[in-house]
Amino acid sequence: MKVAVVGATGMVGEVMLKVLEERQFPVTELIPVASEKSVGKKVDFKDKTYTVVNLETALSLKPEIALFSAGGETSLQWAPKFAAAGTTVIDNSSAWRMDVNTKLIVPEINASTLTKADKIIANPNCSTIQMVLVLAPLHKKYNIKRIVVSTYQSITGTGLKAVKQLENEMAGINGEMAYPYPIHQNALPHCDVFEANGYTKEEMKLVRETQKILDNKSIAVTATAVRIPTAGGHSEAVNIEFETDFVLSDVRKLLNETEGVILQDNIDVNTYPMPIYANGKDDVFVGRIRRDESQPNTINMWIVADNLRKGAATNTVQIAEYLLKNGLV
Repeated sequence: MKVAVVGATGMVGEVMLKVLEERQFPVTELIPVASEKSVGKKVDFKDKTYTVVNLETALSLKPEIALFSAGGETSLQWAPKFAAAGTTVIDNSSAWRMDVNTKLIVPEINASTLTKADKIIANPNCSTIQMVLVLAPLHKKYNIKRIVVSTYQSITGTGLKAVKQLENEMAGINGEMAYPYPIHQNALPHCDVFEANGYTKEEMKLVRETQKILDNKSIAVTATAVRIPTAGGHSEAVNIEFETDFVLSDVRKLLNETEGVILQDNIDVNTYPMPIYANGKDDVFVGRIRRDESQPNTINMWIVADNLRKGAATNTVQIAEYLLKNGLV
């Protein structure tokens, strides 16, 4: 099993290598890939050292699976080339997510739709993954009408440059800026670029991707995405309106039984999800579950996950695991 990791020296790529090793994915030959400036660097994986190569070299080696995390432009240009050579590409960028011929996969929800013909598979946005993993079982039982979500997103979602900006600001050093304003002791209501409708690209990802994964364009979604100076994971305040009423104890029981979800919901002892708990873990944590008393059939909850793991690398590897287990590669 030859596996290429495209973007192997980036934040998500490094976590992909870690997750592949932790989950004992049967890699017989690793092909670490990065931009020309990183070619020749060394990457350690399973007690071996590998040399980073460029995309052309990786393509010539014909891996069975290629995990892409090198940005949308790279994916648009190179994913079709790998697919044409017989490689199954799992792409972590936004390039293919809304393509009508590309499946957008959270394994616990819709991996069963995958076939051998799916040579490019899209990994959803980190904020979307953690939200839909919690919402999917609730939608199945109660039918979601509308979602209002506000995110509190880690700087690691922006990348190494943002982490360095925060470190510099905390140390009182003037350095390169990933954001238009300081992030230390601040909150920026500005994740990704603004679109013509006044929403950011990150906010619209939550709208479009949620509808696609849950396979229901009638679900109304509105979002506000905020960057905060944390490094452990993304948090979300989510308000969900259902078509039918619910009992809170039934909601908690359902979520407690959902694969990949951990219920942390006991206010008597101040138990609720926080990035400090989610950091380094693959599960999605949910708590602060309470009825919205302002209108019927509506609930509030707080959802937290490590955006580099389940929000990116782990979900990608889980897709690869499903493909292998079901003979699709």
